[in-house]
Amino acid sequence: MPAPRRSQSRLVAFLLRSAPTVVAAALAVVTGSVAPADEGMWLYSPPPRERLQRDHGIELSAEWLTHLQQASVRFNSGGSGSFVSADGLVLTNHHVGADSLQKLGDERHDYYRDGFIAARREDELKCLDLELNVLVSIEDVTPAVEAAVAPGMDAEGAFAARRKAMAEIEQKSLAATGLRSDVVTLYQGGAYHLYRAKKYTDVRLVFAPERQIAFFGGDADNFEYPRYNLDMCLFRAYENGAPAKVPHHLVWASAPVAEGEVVFVSGHPGHTDRANTIRELEAMRDRQMPWSLANLNRLEVLYTAYAGQGPEQARQVAEDLFGVQNSRKARSGVYAGLLDPRIMAARRDGEARDRASVAKLPAARTGNPYDRIVAVEKDLDAVARRHALLEGGLAFNSKFFATARTILRAAEEQATPRGARLRAFRASNRESLEMQLFSKEPIHDDLEIAKLTDSLSFLAATLGGADELVEKVLSGKSPRDRATELVRGSFLGTRPTAAGAEPARDTRRELYDAGLKGGRAAVEKGGDPMVALAALVDGEARRLRMIVEKAGEVKRQAHAEITRARFASEGDTLYPDATFTLRLAYGTVKGYRQDGRTVPAHTTYAGLFDRADEKRETPPFDLPARWRGKRGELEKDGAFLRTPFNFVCTADIIGGNSGSAVLDGQGRLVGLIFDGNIHSLGGDYWFDAARNRSVAVHPAALLLALEEVYGATALRQELRVEP
Repeated sequence: MPAPRRSQSRLVAFLLRSAPTVVAAALAVVTGSVAPADEGMWLYSPPPRERLQRDHGIELSAEWLTHLQQASVRFNSGGSGSFVSADGLVLTNHHVGADSLQKLGDERHDYYRDGFIAARREDELKCLDLELNVLVSIEDVTPAVEAAVAPGMDAEGAFAARRKAMAEIEQKSLAATGLRSDVVTLYQGGAYHLYRAKKYTDVRLVFAPERQIAFFGGDADNFEYPRYNLDMCLFRAYENGAPAKVPHHLVWASAPVAEGEVVFVSGHPGHTDRANTIRELEAMRDRQMPWSLANLNRLEVLYTAYAGQGPEQARQVAEDLFGVQNSRKARSGVYAGLLDPRIMAARRDGEARDRASVAKLPAARTGNPYDRIVAVEKDLDAVARRHALLEGGLAFNSKFFATARTILRAAEEQATPRGARLRAFRASNRESLEMQLFSKEPIHDDLEIAKLTDSLSFLAATLGGADELVEKVLSGKSPRDRATELVRGSFLGTRPTAAGAEPARDTRRELYDAGLKGGRAAVEKGGDPMVALAALVDGEARRLRMIVEKAGEVKRQAHAEITRARFASEGDTLYPDATFTLRLAYGTVKGYRQDGRTVPAHTTYAGLFDRADEKRETPPFDLPARWRGKRGELEKDGAFLRTPFNFVCTADIIGGNSGSAVLDGQGRLVGLIFDGNIHSLGGDYWFDAARNRSVAVHPAALLLALEEVYGATALRQELRVEP
């Protein structure tokens, strides 16, 4: 890894001297001043060494950082984790593992609801399409990417040139190292780093508790605190058919983390918009959030109704329903923050200071950068809904359609020069793309028909039944009849097969291979109706995509000028917005004040039982049968009842951090992030130092549950606890 202080200084110098072709560096400090203590999703290159020394008197060694970096794991399905044994054992959340739990289930096994315990390693279940990534190295490739953009290029040309340069860097790195290679855009274009990661594609389920104890309190308690959740899951990475031998794995602390103690969080925050201008925040408030919430509310009704048809339907849709409910509540919190005059006033004050800083620098381009963002947001307003429906796929909510579009575009992109391909189809991503494309995930026709019927109806309601494209999509049929025709006629997936029956036809590989050789025509020749639908809408979808990409480039170039001004006035104090890449956060274990009362930092197992009694074990506050059966015995053990269960800290997290390890200053595991409190939901664009809290499971609670409730003694012994 490069020397952190020197690397950051180079970045500052680069931004200050850069020509106008530099694209936007996003600033994560939303008020226009340096980040307050404990705010920040910091890069490992560099980490915030000086801030930690100044605020907490802590020094981070290079060895400590390397160990933590390579013990941290990214789940490509979304979320974080960490190695916790030398034999490739990975700790994450139940809700991060939910995608794999759902896909492994069938009519006889509901692992998502009932949990799973592998008594022996031979019993561990191989996941269908889970990929884990471990960051091995980071290289600053900013000069190479920026050199590709010639002075005077328009936005479309600059975007294409940069995409080509990034693809070439990735392909060269993959060929040289064999590692997954991704050029990551940081500071919204102010810097480009090449991240090389070791991939694990043979991943097996080892342990999961019941969903009811992992998500005790359900939607009612989601994003609230106090909490009582055993939100954990254990997987194992394999290499060459044997458990992976990993040199960097975490040890578990034996003593509970104390209130006031400094802790660290290593994980992969997904996305933040803390650099957005007021006009961009207004677009979120007035266009994006209402639209998103309306869609989520509709889907929640759809999935709830489908689940009500019976236990098997409820199992099929359970993980989708959870995802929609979780997103709906999270976005409701984001929307509430955007409607909060206090937050918006602070953002306006910060922007006023930024404008003053921009005015002091020589104009890099014609027109004020803030005005250019205002203008391009009008362009986005004009196409946003149609883009979301067609390119975003909201109008075609079916796994068969998603597969059809991927196969169709893979054929087209194969004939496109490597550097001009859509990012998803770049050569360096081919292995990961194919792993997802050919997943053996079971697809259920009735659920697909219900989803597609709903989304086709939404398409017609949004654009109007007389819209030319709507008429072509529906092809003279009702949404239900058209959805049934499309789903029943498509063979682009794995359908559940009854015992003794012949497997259903699956043409994915056949069409994909034909397309790579013969192009789009060869794919369409296969006659799959979902491919025909994807082909019907793809021309307009791509046109809308180009408009949005061009608008994004204009915004990035405008942000570049703003960012150079910020670096000039604030110097070496900025962290980039989240990009689902590895970050280091830190904070203190600390309660907070809410509604005139003090919320304590810790909860206990005793509190779990009290909460269940308080709610008379009415769902979602009921205990799983296993816990109910052992409750009498557990309540006789005072030490068990006093064991810390969940706790909060001030570390700055966002979606994607779920499953992140919480560590003490010695690098010992002291917690497992699984949520934020209600005040953290504005964390996309705002950090409230007084009340933002991340929520974690205490490792003592995890260890006791494995031993006392689940009898997983061998698994418990595999976890090294440091005295």
